[in-house]
Parts: sequence; C-alpha cells; structure tokens
Amino acid sequence: MSAPCVETDDAVCRCAYGYFQDEASGSCRECRVCEVGFGLMFPCKDSQDTVCEECPEGTFSSEANFVDPCLPCTTCEDNEVLVRECTPVADAECRGLHPRWTTHAPSLGASESPEPATREPLSTEGVASTAADTATTVMGSSQPVVTHGTSDNLIPVYCSILAAVVVGLVAYIAFKRWNSCKQNKQGANNRPVNQTPSPEGEKLHSDSGISVDSQSLHDQQPPGQGTQGPAPKADGSLYSALPASKQEEVEKLLGSSAEDTWRQLAGELGYKEDLIDSFTREESPARALLAHWASRESATLDALLAALRRVQRGDIADSLASESTATSPV
Repeated sequence: MSAPCVETDDAVCRCAYGYFQDEASGSCRECRVCEVGFGLMFPCKDSQDTVCEECPEGTFSSEANFVDPCLPCTTCEDNEVLVRECTPVADAECRGLHPRWTTHAPSLGASESPEPATREPLSTEGVASTAADTATTVMGSSQPVVTHGTSDNLIPVYCSILAAVVVGLVAYIAFKRWNSCKQNKQGANNRPVNQTPSPEGEKLHSDSGISVDSQSLHDQQPPGQGTQGPAPKADGSLYSALPASKQEEVEKLLGSSAEDTWRQLAGELGYKEDLIDSFTREESPARALLAHWASRESATLDALLAALRRVQRGDIADSLASESTATSPV
C-alpha cells in the first residue's frame, strides 16, 4: 500500500518487491529474470518489467537475477598470469607468477607422473573468485617444484650491498685517521731533521738536549755586517751574565711580537706544553720564561742565539751577538 484509505480517497496499492503491475490486467506479475550472460538495463518497478541486455565484450554475468547489471571483467596484474579468458557468462581467472608455497600429491605408480599442486594465498581481488583458483596441477615433471617470491631472491642482494657500504665506510674512516696520524708524525719529525747540525761544525750539547752548531752560526752571518759584530764563539758564557738592561731588552722584543714568539722559543729551549701554559699566567710571559731558563746550567748564550734563529728572530740574536762581542774579553 502506497497510500491509506481516507474519507475522500480510496487506498492506493502497489505491487510487492519482485513484481510489477501489468497495465492491461491491472494485476501484479513477477519481474523478468535476466539469464546468465545477460545483465540489467532497466529495473523492474511500478508498471515496468525488467529490461535485460546481452553482456557486451569486457563484461560478464554469471548469475541469473533481475537486479545486477553486467559486471566488468577482471584484469590480471603485472605479477599475475591469465588462466582463463573472460566470457559473457564467466569472469577471467588470474594466478600469481610466484606462489608462496607449493604442495605435491603423492606418486600413485611408476607409470604415473606426480601431480604437485600449487597453493596460493587468498586474495580479495575479483568478484567471481572460487576455491579452484587456489590449486594448480603441474604435469610433466617427476621432481618437486618449489618456487620463491622475487622479494626472497633480492634479500641476499640487499644484504650484500649494505655490508659492502659499511665495510667501505669503515675502511675510509680508518684510512683518513691513518693518513692524519702519518702527516702529524712527519711534521714532528721534520723539525729535528731540519735542525740537525752539520757534521763539520762544532756541536755544543746541554742538559736540555739542544744541540747547537757553532759553525752554522758563523755561516749564517753574511759578510759586510761588521757594524753588528760577529756571533760569539762557543765559550760557554751564560745568559745570566748579560747585563740586566740587555736581558730586559730581549724580554721586551719577545713580548712585543705580534705572534707568540716566546712560546716558540720555549719549545726550542726544551719546555713542555704544560709548563709553557704556566708562563701565560704571569704578567710578562717572556720574562718568566727567560728567568726560569736562566736558572739552568745549560742556559748558555750560544743556546739562546741558536733557538732565536730557529724561530726566525735573527734580529734579537744579532742584537745579543753584538752585545756579547762588546762585553767579551779580548
């Protein structure tokens, strides 16, 4: 009933679901059912019967009813193989190229070939999937057929690539550290090698381990500088024997340098870094260094002159040399 009976109008009735009203007789008749291979074009309702159409190419209808149109055929994916073509009455069937596992039927006799059955994992793709899709018979082989997925074959390759990258990275880091250490050692060895005195000159050794070549000191004085006086001979005169004014002049020249010349001089005189750092806390680091060094028995003027020339302070060395020549006995 589509409308109830009221004072002015009678009740209006309509056919139940699955029926339509025949206009000729006015009675309800059962809707037409579209057979297999045919799909719904116009639905059955009111006074219109079901209108069916034959499924065109690319569609199918595997069930007889009056509600479903022709369904599109299933298209196999790139990793699947077509097992059965799509027809108007049945959907296409696809199977994966690499099933997850394979089972084999037992051999029934010597003349019969074993029939291994390949089972595939369940899939939700496709409307008309059946249980027959999960088993496939492989004929013509007496050996078990075991297949693996593509991802299983790529796992060892990925592991090998990762291991090679890690080994290469470790080797690169080790090489860089070794090369850095090698350069540091060469830099440390270059200073003693460059400072090795000539075997032809006279060598003076002190307790601090500094070797002074007096012959090289004489050779470093170019000719024509008689106004500054020649370098003093290795007579063993001590730095503390210099006048206080001359010592103060040396301290000022070292302290007024733009670079930390006194630190370089301390290294040449045999001081370690920790002791050199302690001088920086003094008001005049250069004065503290020379005062501490003058207390040693090896604090000779020749050793100081050689150390000054090694740190490229020949001007201070020349000043001391001229003072030493002026004050030394004839």
